[in-house]
Amino acid sequence: MNTQSPNNQEEQEIDLVQISKKISAFFEGISVSIFRGIQFIVNNLKIILLLVVIGFGVGLFLDKTQKQFNNEIIVKPNFESVDYLYSKIDLIQSKIQTNDTAFFKAIGIANSPRINKITIEPIIDVFKFVNNNEQNLEVLKLITANSDLKSIVNEKTTVKNYPFYSIVFTTNGILKDEKTANALLNYINTSSYYSRIQKIQLTNIAQRIKENNQLVAQIDAVLNKFSNTQTGYQKSDKLVYYNENTQLNDIIKTKDGLLRENANLKLELITSDKIVKENSVVINVLKKEAIEGKLKFILPILFVALFVFFVLAKSFYKKQKALLS
Repeated sequence: MNTQSPNNQEEQEIDLVQISKKISAFFEGISVSIFRGIQFIVNNLKIILLLVVIGFGVGLFLDKTQKQFNNEIIVKPNFESVDYLYSKIDLIQSKIQTNDTAFFKAIGIANSPRINKITIEPIIDVFKFVNNNEQNLEVLKLITANSDLKSIVNEKTTVKNYPFYSIVFTTNGILKDEKTANALLNYINTSSYYSRIQKIQLTNIAQRIKENNQLVAQIDAVLNKFSNTQTGYQKSDKLVYYNENTQLNDIIKTKDGLLRENANLKLELITSDKIVKENSVVINVLKKEAIEGKLKFILPILFVALFVFFVLAKSFYKKQKALLS
């Protein structure tokens, strides 16, 4: 045991010396790297300052000029035209990607400011989805029995059943007025197929309102006759019993239902004057992004980083070429 103890102590001392040397080498390497970095900056100070100035100037110019604006149109597709609306938006987006200026000129949109992107999203409202629609309510109950409601309301088969949708198109400049939005809406509403459906639907609504008014007039006549009869009996001071089969309450409820239906139909007439009816148009909302207004700081750093990378790559290439030659 006594002969091994000195050996163990010597080995431990050697290990400590090696660790100490490695730590010293590590910090020495850091010092050398810092010195080389400072030396590189000193040797290339003019180039680095020039890149910083150029990057700041270009970034400042882009921050002031390259602003994008969101423009939103809230629409209500009529006559089950949701799929048609989505296909129209997809077509417009494809024309944007291919820079089809002839297409946009044909539909009445000028080249400036240019539309960069257009998207459509449903305005998710579960309550309006099931409002006065027992079928939608039962379907939603059935689906959510085995699934999460949040995932269901965003599912592709569900999103095309909401009443309202948001169309957002981005421009690289400020719109003077709503002409661009109106031109897009006019193009979307150009469909001979849905125009024929619209014409028939409006005729049906007008006919339904007319028939309901006739029924209400007939009910009023019955109620007036009943009221006059009752008034005559009251004048004669005689006790009168009424047969339950007259169903007076049902008649009044029917009249109330007809009046409510007519009120809804009149609103539907207003919203059905277009295949895709706009509810509101909001233009020139400044688009906020992570780098918005920061290019004057990002570009100088980027230019200097690219310069450093280029110098290091050049140095690496020369070393490898010398080793291989």
